[in-house]
Amino acid sequence: MDFESRANTRPDDSIIEYNGFVIVCDPKSLLFMYGMQLDFSDALIGGGFSFKNPNATQTCGCGKSFAAEM
Repeated sequence: MDFESRANTRPDDSIIEYNGFVIVCDPKSLLFMYGMQLDFSDALIGGGFSFKNPNATQTCGCGKSFAAEM
């Protein structure tokens, strides 16, 4: 996950604002984002961000990356 200035967006990027968060996504990656849920846990073991993606055909053991066929 990279953090960038909003000034670096491209004309074809999608900009989504929700509850004070701004998400900028390029058109190709946006296809993989539909339906995805992002959750955060502050637990001592297994804490951090987790992604639940219904488009994923494969995931890694930690749940931070996925593969999808489109």
